[in-house]
Amino acid sequence: MSATDNSANAEPGKRGWFTRFLDTVEWLGNLLPHPVTLFAMFALAVVLGSGIAAYFDVSALDPRPEGTAGRAADGVIRVVNLVSVDGLQRIVSNLVTNFTSFPPLGVVLVALLGVSIAEHSGLISAAMRGLVMGASKRMVTVTIVFAGIISNTASELGYVVLIPMAAVIFHSLGRHPLAGLAAAFAGVSGGYSANLFIGTVDPLLAGFTQSAANLIDPNYTVGPEANWFFMIASTFFIAALGAFVTEKIVEPKLGRYDVSEAAVDLGAPQLDKLSVVEKRGLKAAGLAFLALGILLAISVVPEWGPLRHPETGLVAGSPFLKGIVVFIFITFAIPGYIYGRVVGTMKTDRDVINAMAKSISSMGLYIVLVFFAAQFVAFFGWSNLGSILAVNGATLLQDIGLTGPGLFVVFIAMCALVNLSLGSASAQWAIFAPIFVPMLMIVGYSPEVIQAAYRIGDSVTNLITPMMSYFGLILAVAARYKKDLGIGTLIATMLPYTMVFFVGWVALFYLWVFVFNLPVGPGSPTYYQFGG
Repeated sequence: MSATDNSANAEPGKRGWFTRFLDTVEWLGNLLPHPVTLFAMFALAVVLGSGIAAYFDVSALDPRPEGTAGRAADGVIRVVNLVSVDGLQRIVSNLVTNFTSFPPLGVVLVALLGVSIAEHSGLISAAMRGLVMGASKRMVTVTIVFAGIISNTASELGYVVLIPMAAVIFHSLGRHPLAGLAAAFAGVSGGYSANLFIGTVDPLLAGFTQSAANLIDPNYTVGPEANWFFMIASTFFIAALGAFVTEKIVEPKLGRYDVSEAAVDLGAPQLDKLSVVEKRGLKAAGLAFLALGILLAISVVPEWGPLRHPETGLVAGSPFLKGIVVFIFITFAIPGYIYGRVVGTMKTDRDVINAMAKSISSMGLYIVLVFFAAQFVAFFGWSNLGSILAVNGATLLQDIGLTGPGLFVVFIAMCALVNLSLGSASAQWAIFAPIFVPMLMIVGYSPEVIQAAYRIGDSVTNLITPMMSYFGLILAVAARYKKDLGIGTLIATMLPYTMVFFVGWVALFYLWVFVFNLPVGPGSPTYYQFGG
């Protein structure tokens, strides 16, 4: 594809199929209501649907063995009518506790408190700048993609800081700035589900997964670390793929950059290098992080470690894994505070408190969304609609023979397709999890593996959907370097990343899970068995 989006400016009758496809995606996305409204509508639909399903006596045979908690004596799952006196009383009595006890709520906010200290002290930004600007010319591309993946720990940092900076770095090296922008965008958005660290999105998704798994197994728990091993491997894999696509496909297609194409006077590209005090702050923060890591290892690695399981002595089910959000908080908060003290961004306790308060204040929309999502998940569970749908769906998969590893290719592709119109990872998983987690558990796969597969689909199409929340910002930054740039140009530039990431990441998932039989996270099984 050429760097110029001719189809974006063409006459309506001459527009190509790709532009028409993008228009359709945008039109479909615009038809969707706000995610908060969507969950309110879903919650209401579950209530009304339970009444209709109960009237027609919809049911399914419970595949769980006798004696399993929550299994009826006759082994039949029946719809619970929420359009009844008992249903109304249950809704009114539990509306508040549905919200306050919802697993993703507390863990996300606690993790965010620690991340906010590291972010507002300037630690994460300085670390990203040091990582990218310290890379050799040979390694700059892969370093930018890698830094983009890591930046996801601090929400919008990658979009606001790293992507514009990557364009400047490429320009300063005599390379096409849009190639640098694309490389960073690929890491930040396409590699959204990969990371070396557990961030705020991990407890959020795990909470939805656990709530969905509890429809089948009330005692099943899913921790934020559920996909950690696979995330770490994916970080290096996606960084390598992103660099390959940038240097072998995207940059050659863009060609040599002509500065006359810029919408503004770019001048001589300048980058703010790390100051002496910032380097000193990073060194102090690094030592603090190392010390925390050693203390944590002493508490977990030895058989006598105080954070291992008190009865089995294993890491699985240990206080360490159950309280991992606490360690996320500590490992970001302490190095962040130390960095802030060294560079002067955090002089008193008020600076720390203000940093945490600022981040929490930005979570207002998230809290509102969680309130309605919690009601939807609770109503879905009470009504038994999710369990019945899961059983019937699993039966259908078994009847058509789609129960092997190939099932996940279809599942990931479906998630990637839906992500084009519903770009929020949490909103999409809140809808998908209550349906697909129980369904695939019945087929025999663990919630942790199902969640890992979902995260691939949720990431790879972030790059090519106008519904992605930061897409407009990326478009604005790109337009600085190419004045006639349109949506089609940007998406055509990012499409090779989506295609390569999808094929490569699915292959990695298949090899990791089904060939090498590696766990996707600490204590995360691959398969699920009732009563196991």
